[in-house]
Amino acid sequence: MLRPVAYGLRQSAMSLFKLKCMVNGEKFDGEIDASRTLLEFIRGDRGLKGTKEGCGEGECGACLVLVDGKAVNSCLMMAAQLNGRALTTIEGLKGRDGGLHPLQKAFIEEGAVQCGFCTPGAILAAEALLREKPSAALEEIKLGLTGNFCRCTGYEKIIDAVVKVRDGEIAK
Repeated sequence: MLRPVAYGLRQSAMSLFKLKCMVNGEKFDGEIDASRTLLEFIRGDRGLKGTKEGCGEGECGACLVLVDGKAVNSCLMMAAQLNGRALTTIEGLKGRDGGLHPLQKAFIEEGAVQCGFCTPGAILAAEALLREKPSAALEEIKLGLTGNFCRCTGYEKIIDAVVKVRDGEIAK
């Protein structure tokens, strides 16, 4: 059976895959179309709209999510590769109190959100970086955000927000 896919004009013969994973801390156990990208699964199957499709080629970072805590461009990963793993999207990133995460607070305080299209991917990229390098130097922060394009902020406010969290200026 041929059917159109939610993103793009591509058509595929539907082949089902049994997927078991964690999505934002909740178990997912279901069948998915094996040809779905992780981005299609997130937005189409799970209805999580914070993850954006920008370029569809892994160049812009708008679709960046965390898989087992590591930054991944969801447009480049197949949903089936999520099997047995944990996915965190911007909707699943929370502070210790269940409210906003310190990076979300810092982005708001620093005015690093402007149009907001790149914000989820940039926040998750910063989270992955600070998990790996909690005391990241300024150059490491800049390097860690290079895969996230922003057409509005000029990056300084984004970098300032990450530095603010790194330095503990936002309560966790």
